[in-house]
Amino acid sequence: MSSTSPGAARFAHAPAAGWRERLFRIVFEADSRAGRVFDYSLIVTILLSVAVVMADSVEALRGRFGTVFNGLEWLFTAIFTAEYLLRLFCVRHPWRYALSFFGLVDLLALLPTYLALFVPELHLLIDVRVLRLLRVFRVFKLAAYVNEYQMLAEALVATRRKILIFMSVVLMIVLVAGTVMYLVEGAENGYSSIPTSMYWAITTMTTVGFGDITPKTDLGRFIASAMMLLGWGTLAVPTGIVTSEMAQKRRQAPPAPSTRSCPECLSEGHLAAARFCHHCGAALPESS
Repeated sequence: MSSTSPGAARFAHAPAAGWRERLFRIVFEADSRAGRVFDYSLIVTILLSVAVVMADSVEALRGRFGTVFNGLEWLFTAIFTAEYLLRLFCVRHPWRYALSFFGLVDLLALLPTYLALFVPELHLLIDVRVLRLLRVFRVFKLAAYVNEYQMLAEALVATRRKILIFMSVVLMIVLVAGTVMYLVEGAENGYSSIPTSMYWAITTMTTVGFGDITPKTDLGRFIASAMMLLGWGTLAVPTGIVTSEMAQKRRQAPPAPSTRSCPECLSEGHLAAARFCHHCGAALPESS
């Protein structure tokens, strides 16, 4: 009988299964201290690299620190190249990761620098690596906030009829107010048509008030004042509707997922107590 453990069997085709699995947890997960340090460091590096590209686009700074910026860019590219190769090395299916969303983004973060050797105009495409900051949702335990976003979307869908009715009432108010202002102020004061007056009513009710069209008569100013006060009141209506629905959704919300990743399909968002991947059904490594 073979003495190989189930955990080792899963990595039987890969050398150094134990430390390779630990490396996978550090690189792809953020539940351990080492994983958080790795991802924090990566995010800081990404921010610095994007800052360098932005600074390099300023002609005065490029003329003075162009050599420094070029050296830093190659340093960042070397770091990201090593990180990309590390990710390919520690996963069980490198091609699966390479063709995944984040795998393609990681590759796109590297290509512009190398391609810029042949086509200098592609240098500015280096900013594509800012997309990798999407990983911040994992690192800062923002999976819970993702649930909030989902609850917000569900609340909007659940309250869509109420919101549509509210918007129709607002539209009627805008139509009436725009027509009245067209009659009161007239074209000589900028209210040249009912659509133009409705534009003014919308900017006034939403408290934006661009100021490009303003009433000149006393009656027009009175109507504008009423519209402004009405705008303050109407802002609270959709907020209350959606907030009430979100509170109900929150009471029904399931436990927040952890940052554990499936070593087979690389999907995330598993519960801390989960034993199998919710996507492909593969066994998950034990939580560290």
